[in-house]
Amino acid sequence: MVSCGTICNGILTALLEYDTAKIVHIKSKKVGLINRLMQLVIIVYIIGYVIVYKKGYQEFQKPYSSVTTKVKGVSLTNLTNSSQELPLYGGVRVWDSSDFVVPPEEDSVVFVMTNMIISPNQTQSTCPEDPSFPGIKCKNDSDCQRLEPVSNGHGLKTGKCVKADRAPFDHVCEIYSWCPVEIDELPMPGFNLSENIPLLDAAKDFTLLIKNNVQFPKFGEALRNIKAENKSYLQNCHYDPDTDHLCPIFKLGKVVELANVDFEEIAYQGGVMAIVITWNCNFDSLSYFCEPRYSFRRLDDSKSPIAPGYNFRYANYFVQDNALHRTLIKAYGIRFMIMVYGEGGKFSAIPLFLNVGSGLALLGIATVLCDVVVLYVLQKKYFYREKKYLFVDDDDSDGQNNQQSRSRGLNSTGSMDRDATHYSPIYNNDDDSTEGTAQADQTPQR
Repeated sequence: MVSCGTICNGILTALLEYDTAKIVHIKSKKVGLINRLMQLVIIVYIIGYVIVYKKGYQEFQKPYSSVTTKVKGVSLTNLTNSSQELPLYGGVRVWDSSDFVVPPEEDSVVFVMTNMIISPNQTQSTCPEDPSFPGIKCKNDSDCQRLEPVSNGHGLKTGKCVKADRAPFDHVCEIYSWCPVEIDELPMPGFNLSENIPLLDAAKDFTLLIKNNVQFPKFGEALRNIKAENKSYLQNCHYDPDTDHLCPIFKLGKVVELANVDFEEIAYQGGVMAIVITWNCNFDSLSYFCEPRYSFRRLDDSKSPIAPGYNFRYANYFVQDNALHRTLIKAYGIRFMIMVYGEGGKFSAIPLFLNVGSGLALLGIATVLCDVVVLYVLQKKYFYREKKYLFVDDDDSDGQNNQQSRSRGLNSTGSMDRDATHYSPIYNNDDDSTEGTAQADQTPQR
């Protein structure tokens, strides 16, 4: 059994040791080439990637941004229905931006209505609920509990069971609501509308003007995507990535096309599009550059089996015969979200010195990697290990530790006086060595 004294002595021996660097000069073309190649790779990384490609000599700032939009365009509809009068919206009607941009102003967002379901001339009264809702069909009044809300429906039950006003003509519960209730179908049944064609199909030719102002306060720079000297140019330009990539006026059909999306499909049931403006600016005087770049993508999932597209409802109210009326519109359309990203950079000595200093520190990795190759990969790795490590036992070290040093098969001495050499050149007798075999065993003397 190991005694406590032996354990304590071992712990003290392990703690009271000191390691110092030993310089081993290896004269080998192979080892020297490996070392220089590693240093070259690190230097190329520092200069080529960190300093030049990533602009490690600049300090950067993200832009402060504001976005405003303006939509222009007109569309014509001619709704007719032989069985139902459509007040205000029937017949020939022209729609302009005040009609199809709802709401008129949002923060970095604009919604353009392209399709709709119109429920005209609704009033506060009682009427049959839509038969498509679960639990609304009935056989007698007892099936309709009075003032019970219809789940996901249009109103509250009156307590009466009445005949439905639409197919299937079953008996349903009567409700308090805005009546008649909405017929939630696309296209609107009974009208002269085509399947999968949006009501405002002309929206593909509507134009969207984007005014984007950005600031980089750290560098004292303020810019916008509309050049002040191009007033006449704006009257005729339309954005094109190849011929006119700086024009801030976009045709909606072109935006959707550049995102590889079918316009009629997204306009029919609605969707969400992103217009991304990227400002990557260089404010150095010799290479000044700062222009916006535009890209486009669809954000919602068009193939979602549940609740695809984008829509919401709003109402237009009016008074007739001293009674409040409304026209309910379920609006389908494209919601354009304008997103601004980027950064500006300018020369600064601080990041340059930091990157250069970090790069110089990385050069130490070359020595570590070269040691790994020399001591564990090359054919003469055991020879190099013997020259690399030297164990020295001082007079106050115990004999057991001295014996352990000898058992490792490495050069060791009984005391520090036996080997005063700290610098040991190694002459490799391989074919790539620059010295002869006779020099391999020579040791410099003091």
